[in-house]
Amino acid sequence: MTLLFVLGCIFFPLSFALLCWGLQNHSNLQMERPEAVLVASNRCCGSELHGEMLLQLGLPVPSRPLARLPARGLSTMLTPMVAGGVVFPGLFLLSKNTLQRLPQLRWGEADAVIVSARLVSSVQAVMASTAGYIVSTSCKHIIDDQHWLSSAYTQFAVPYFIYDIYAMFLCHWHKHQVKGHGGDEGGTRAPGSTWAVARGYLHKEFLMVLHHAVMVLVCFPLSVVWRQGKGDFFLGCLLMAEVSTPFVCLGKILIQYKRQHTLLHKVNGALMLLSFLCCRVLLFPYLYWAYGRHAGLPLLAVPLAIPAHVNLGAALLLAPQLYWFFLICRGACRLFRPRGSRPPSPCQTQD
Repeated sequence: MTLLFVLGCIFFPLSFALLCWGLQNHSNLQMERPEAVLVASNRCCGSELHGEMLLQLGLPVPSRPLARLPARGLSTMLTPMVAGGVVFPGLFLLSKNTLQRLPQLRWGEADAVIVSARLVSSVQAVMASTAGYIVSTSCKHIIDDQHWLSSAYTQFAVPYFIYDIYAMFLCHWHKHQVKGHGGDEGGTRAPGSTWAVARGYLHKEFLMVLHHAVMVLVCFPLSVVWRQGKGDFFLGCLLMAEVSTPFVCLGKILIQYKRQHTLLHKVNGALMLLSFLCCRVLLFPYLYWAYGRHAGLPLLAVPLAIPAHVNLGAALLLAPQLYWFFLICRGACRLFRPRGSRPPSPCQTQD
């Protein structure tokens, strides 16, 4: 509950600020600051700011009444986000309750939470990669062609990243309890244990939490506002990076339940390595090559021909992919080590 409260204190003010910023900068809206504050307040809080309140806030009252013409663009933006906020947590709860209550299974809370979180991540990955494939193959002109799925799915996926931060914490919490670090079952838990688990979670999953936060707070506003409807081809290709996620999730489940020496885990590991290399690491050179072919430039000349902030953004997105790919390669070396080599240590069986 404490973590939910903290997340709420961070999420709702940031949502209000991002909504105000988007209303002022969206190409189809271009609202004035007071009007953006009014609409964002209505949408986020369900309340209205009247002229007197604007004067108290030091904001000028708009000379014209709030027109309904931005409502269509705003509802078009918010409807996929609301849908995503219902679908992903709802799928998680449905899967968890099914695994716990189905007579043939009767799984425990920890197992149901961990598998359900991996299942939702895999479903989102399939949806994202499918949308990305449709968008990228539909855009013949890689700069100007547009597809409605590019913006719709981007907005739909934003709640997933927020949900997944909490889902990963639940997985970490239950694994912490299963390993026996949370105190004896039925005993009193130390007052600071929740914060200790939260700190351990942030320490272990810092890069993933940072990745999710950047997706919501940086990449989403840029994709909605800064692109101005251009580059749907590149956005579709970036969505296809999720192709490797189902293999990553299945691998984590097999390791969690000590099935890392089975044939299934070895086949899945090979597919995970190949898909991660092609769809996450080699994706960025491919995007540079695609732009170079469009602009008539050789591959090595593309970084010098595009703005520096584009190169910086690509480098920041590529850096964590290279780190995760290194971890996958290290795990693959351990997995496919010849039998005569030193046997794997027990810590390799842990997630």
